[in-house]
Amino acid sequence: MYILSFNKFDNVEEAFAFMQRYSFATIVTAKDGLPVATHLPFVVIKKDDKIILRSHFAKANPQSEDIFTGKSLVIFTEPHAYISPKNYEKVQNVPTWNYLAVHAYGNCVVLDGEEQKAALLTETIKYYEAGYLKQYNSLSEEYKQRMMKGIVAFEMVVDDLQAKKKLSQNRSELERENVIEHLSKSENQNEQDIAAYMKNLISSPQF
Repeated sequence: MYILSFNKFDNVEEAFAFMQRYSFATIVTAKDGLPVATHLPFVVIKKDDKIILRSHFAKANPQSEDIFTGKSLVIFTEPHAYISPKNYEKVQNVPTWNYLAVHAYGNCVVLDGEEQKAALLTETIKYYEAGYLKQYNSLSEEYKQRMMKGIVAFEMVVDDLQAKKKLSQNRSELERENVIEHLSKSENQNEQDIAAYMKNLISSPQF
């Protein structure tokens, strides 16, 4: 990912927190020179200082066979906002877009067998809706076994992490304040979130 020095995330912990917050991500692989992508909910954890991503495909998805043959890319991105030139001090400016994104690369390994699949599903439920676990546990074993036969569970240990936050860092203080004020008043949640990220960035010691 193209990242200018002032657009980098401050550290791995910041990127990890972003991945956990926006964990519905896109996994990208390539087959016969053609990029292939699937949108999946990921469980994002840390183990022995390594970031690990876990999820599962529908077994009928052809990409589920391809992720084990080479490196995969998982893209985490969510809040973004159009930035109008009206926020800038000079007329000679053009529109742009503010956003945050994390690209995680690694090799996927299959979580095979009923025990590993069951553990992943339980972990996923706890991650996204812990209150549902009691209901899930009450389902018949026959039903759960049938469901598990229809998925391919996997995990990826991240070996390359690229994180970018484009939040008007190259603009003047007044221009950044104008952008924040404009986005904060928006009814669009994405724009409000970008304003919040910009406020946090300005208040950080590094800025």
